[in-house]
Amino acid sequence: MVDAKILARRALALLDLTDLTDTCTPAAIEALCARAITPHSQVAAVCIYPAFVKQAKALLAGSGVKVATVINFPHGGRDIKAVMAEAKAVLADGADEIDLVLAYKAFMNGHISSVAEMVSPIAALMPKHTVLKVILETGALKYPALIEWASALAIESGAQFIKTSTGKIDVSATPDAARIMLNTIKASRMPVGFKAAGGIKTLDDAATYLALADEILGADWAQPATFRFGASGLLDVLLAALDGKTSELQTGY
Repeated sequence: MVDAKILARRALALLDLTDLTDTCTPAAIEALCARAITPHSQVAAVCIYPAFVKQAKALLAGSGVKVATVINFPHGGRDIKAVMAEAKAVLADGADEIDLVLAYKAFMNGHISSVAEMVSPIAALMPKHTVLKVILETGALKYPALIEWASALAIESGAQFIKTSTGKIDVSATPDAARIMLNTIKASRMPVGFKAAGGIKTLDDAATYLALADEILGADWAQPATFRFGASGLLDVLLAALDGKTSELQTGY
């Protein structure tokens, strides 16, 4: 049995509080950044569209909350020059972390070199103390062998995190995909993190992914430098638990 407060406190520090809605506005970003610093602790990062990086960076200055943004999002195209330009622009605006969508459709169609062609040049651009997360879109890849292969190639190409999903297709993060990705990280022996994103809405969801990380990589592995949840609605659930509004959970964790 897991105490809900202990679980919520752990998950809160690992949260990339996200607003990637098509209707996002500067006012919404202001509200998001205010929510990122809670009475209990702060989230790891906010994850937002490139247009809002400068605003979020100013609002969160000195807080310790990272500003993450997305590029090649959400469709994962192959226009490397365009993606390089996106990366340079968001880094110039102060982004601490970039979540890059893999050219997953090209990869699925047999263009295996598309992984390195997209990830390697972006990895080379990243200044020290910034982080590159590569979104595999595991719901589209579907097959375990493809998820494992994409994970390994992304790591080999310089990804500092591998991330499940954009949250923009029907299937987002799943425990099965997470297990494959975490085992690939373990096999790589590289200091690479994992991010579960899309559809993570409950304490049970959070417990499931943390239990997988603990099982595969050890109880002390999941820290903000190595593990993230990408979610928009999870924060309210975590705060409710920390305020004593959620009972203990039977999770097997």
